[in-house]
Amino acid sequence: MTAAAVPFDQVALRRAYGRFPSGVVALCAVVDGEYVGMAASSFVTVSLDPALVAFCVQHTSTTWPKLRAGGRLGISVLGEDHHDAARALAAKGRDRFAGLATRATGAGALFIEGASLWLEAVVTEQVAAGDHDIVLMAVRDFEIAEEIAPMVFHSSKFRRLVQENE
Repeated sequence: MTAAAVPFDQVALRRAYGRFPSGVVALCAVVDGEYVGMAASSFVTVSLDPALVAFCVQHTSTTWPKLRAGGRLGISVLGEDHHDAARALAAKGRDRFAGLATRATGAGALFIEGASLWLEAVVTEQVAAGDHDIVLMAVRDFEIAEEIAPMVFHSSKFRRLVQENE
């Protein structure tokens, strides 16, 4: 196996970063009675004590300032059957929630049904990092759906995990 040298430009770097598989989350809230949400593959767990998670968002995002204005965020780790939901939540100029089954908490966190994990969180810090911000969030509550496998994003495609035979 050999590695190929590629030019160091943004297109090649995006392709290189895409070689790292990640999960896909929906970050959603009810803000002033409106459903606001976005998809992100830059989500990471940070700490158990205190319970912290983070994601990265582009400075150019027009959704994030609206979403940040809400109190609690619902973070749904999208399941392997959520391809359409991930695309809808990443779309611009249309109703991102059309056809999606959701549920909201009294505090305004909004969740996508059929997710493998739901986290209710609040933003604690936002730090500029290049052309993105790193958003640190404290987890206030969570719910696990053990029977639902998470979606994986790799090389700009949604994929399924395959369980090894033991």
